[in-house]
Amino acid sequence: MLKSKKTDSSISRDTTQIKKRQKTEMAQNGSNNTVKLIGTWSSPFALRARIALHLKSVEYEYIEEADVLKSKSDLLLKSNPIHKKVPVLIHGDDSICESLNIVQYVDEAWPSKLSILPSNPKERASARFWAHFVDGKGFESIDAVAGAKDDAGRMAAAGNLMESLAALEEAFQKSSKGGEFFGGENIGYVDIACGAIVGPLSVIEAFSGVKFLSQDATPGLVQWAERFRAHEAVKPYMPTVAEFVEFAKQKFNVQ
Repeated sequence: MLKSKKTDSSISRDTTQIKKRQKTEMAQNGSNNTVKLIGTWSSPFALRARIALHLKSVEYEYIEEADVLKSKSDLLLKSNPIHKKVPVLIHGDDSICESLNIVQYVDEAWPSKLSILPSNPKERASARFWAHFVDGKGFESIDAVAGAKDDAGRMAAAGNLMESLAALEEAFQKSSKGGEFFGGENIGYVDIACGAIVGPLSVIEAFSGVKFLSQDATPGLVQWAERFRAHEAVKPYMPTVAEFVEFAKQKFNVQ
């Protein structure tokens, strides 16, 4: 029986194909490209991305948008031409925009024992629901309180905010299963999503004198917020209440 011999050209093609497969696998694992994150220190949405990258032990270059209130860098405009806002994750030649989208991407691109999103389909769907609830009703309620023109409007907006927080309190009691976070014993997707409202809430409380998170109405969220702020994946990146308040004064020209 005659055995076919591979020519130099066929060997070269095989080697090329192997290298291509290896590059593809490396890209899927998020290990062959440089990683950059465009953000600003005061952004609760950029905070989400930094927490996710920290949890997954991803090395990256952080690029601060120095004066995001007045101007935007060419890199930001090029990387996020649709919304023109932070955060933007740059992975190789690709740009990933929107904070919750970035968190999911990081979780999938850098697989590890620690998963940010639940593996159970029902729990995963529930986590996404509450994350979108935060970005919908949660932030809408906060913005409504901050933008109220009179006492009547402020009271109505505050009532809606309390309802949203009560819903999150109930979600925490169910999803935490006796643990310290929405994700149980570890920070998960809903924790990262909800963590974005901690800073804005503290600003609203500082200006209004009203405690929206209280031991009477939201005892679980009060304890959760304290643990969240102190977590090693959060504390290095989250501004203090005083820093949040000072930024808000500059943003809204309040003395």
